[in-house]
Amino acid sequence: MPKKNDAPASFETALTELEQIVTRLESGELPLEDALNEFERGVQLARQGQTRLQQAEQRVQILLSDNEDAPLTPFTPDAG
Repeated sequence: MPKKNDAPASFETALTELEQIVTRLESGELPLEDALNEFERGVQLARQGQTRLQQAEQRVQILLSDNEDAPLTPFTPDAG
């Protein structure tokens, strides 16, 4: 399992990890401190996933823009 601050390798990996966290939290069997740590990691994963989805949406909007003469340039997401 990745360290707390490591970003998962892909959106799909993050989603799988988030689903596992939800399952563990829903079990109700975690001690409070562990549950808080899991929740914190889940929030981080959700935010990373949201950022990746927004970046994908921006790429799609660029590709579908009405200006066919606009040059296509490689998409570089904001560092953040």
